[in-house]
Amino acid sequence: MAAAPPWGSGCVRPLPARGWYLSARERREEDDEEQEEDRETAPLLPPPPGSSSSSHGSSFAFSVFNLMNAIMGSGILGLSYAMANTGIMGFSILLLLVASLASYSVFLLLSMCTQTAVTSYEDLGLFAFGSTGRVLVATTIIIQNIGAMSSYLLIVKSELPGAVAGLLSGAESGSWYLDGRLLLLLTSVCIVFPLALLPKIGFLGYTSSLSFFFMVYFTLVVVIKKWSIPCPLPLSSAIETLQVSNSTGDCKAKLFHLSKESAYTIPTMAFSFLCHTSVLPIYCELQSPSKRRMQNVTVTGIGLSFLIYFISALFGYLTFYDKVDSELLQGYSRYLPHDTIIMTVRAAILFAVLLTVPLIHFPARKAVLMVFFSHLPGSWICHILVTLTLNAVVVLFAMYVPDIKNVFGVVGSTTSTCLLFVYPGLFYLKLNREDFISPQKLGACALVVFGICVGLLSLVLIIFNWVDQ
Repeated sequence: MAAAPPWGSGCVRPLPARGWYLSARERREEDDEEQEEDRETAPLLPPPPGSSSSSHGSSFAFSVFNLMNAIMGSGILGLSYAMANTGIMGFSILLLLVASLASYSVFLLLSMCTQTAVTSYEDLGLFAFGSTGRVLVATTIIIQNIGAMSSYLLIVKSELPGAVAGLLSGAESGSWYLDGRLLLLLTSVCIVFPLALLPKIGFLGYTSSLSFFFMVYFTLVVVIKKWSIPCPLPLSSAIETLQVSNSTGDCKAKLFHLSKESAYTIPTMAFSFLCHTSVLPIYCELQSPSKRRMQNVTVTGIGLSFLIYFISALFGYLTFYDKVDSELLQGYSRYLPHDTIIMTVRAAILFAVLLTVPLIHFPARKAVLMVFFSHLPGSWICHILVTLTLNAVVVLFAMYVPDIKNVFGVVGSTTSTCLLFVYPGLFYLKLNREDFISPQKLGACALVVFGICVGLLSLVLIIFNWVDQ
């Protein structure tokens, strides 16, 4: 069977039955439509000789699971706080907006992949702006991953003492084993650093997938425990199983709310939906890969993540209202310190954190080696030193950053907005040859403007909030 001609090969096609008078412009429009259809269904890379792309790779459902596993992380713990500072309706509108824009930016990335046949975010930067673009993307990924790892270790610092105290009923508050910073240092040295030194991440990838199920379990517990904490909140934290409904007049949900803390909302959402560095590898491993099929994976994964995020944020907010903590688990630890289900959730989240942090080390270390040590041959000494440096930086951040919302705010308003909104739009504007007034380029331009404006505004408001405090 003869091979199909490549795109743009100038092959002559028979005129349609309408007659010889079909204009050249109409033929060109039909050619463009057919080429676009080809791009929608064409694979990113050709299958290896002797193999069938339809019989290899990840299924649609497994690809959705992998994408949701890449999306969901520590951000779920900060969304109730974001809802408390925007109101239920305000939060719903903003969360839907960020989720929709995240899906659209993935669409732009996939469009550029079919055009360039690259398989990494850094290489897209290389295609668009040369080595400068590649270094810029890699540096952004380094900062983003450091922020993500810091947010996970902040959870260790805040939750591990409570978990230890729950296991040791006679523990005293001043004991060394209840010091969050000391426990953070010990777990980083004994668990995180050795796992991050591993040359391959195969088994960590499987175990970290459990974190997704832990997040779903956390959401279910948030829904169930809404009726286990009274409202107004009691002055004493020694409450275990009070079955009191939040129905008093002092506990009213706000539909719209605006405060200084609202500046953290969109950065926290951007931090929570960022999965773009994982989209291209998932695309390459997809069974029968095509842009349309991967876009369906993206819409399904982001949609389900939106649902889980919204449910956990809503019931967390309806439990604590304006008293919700920036890290949601802290409220349950305070008011239900010895509740068995809360203890299992805390243990599950800590287990997920300790297995996910080493996994995030790998792309961060790869980016550091590419930016700063690409001229040197690979060696174990360099591998160990870079891993140690990254681990030290992350631990110092986690030790001395007072609140997890600061990580969500700063990282979310800078690197997350760049990777989620700005870079996909910029790369599309640079690489695509469509007219500037085409719908896709106008959408890419709007994505860039939105990312820059929201990121700068949020960062400025957050800095002013720090100065004011």
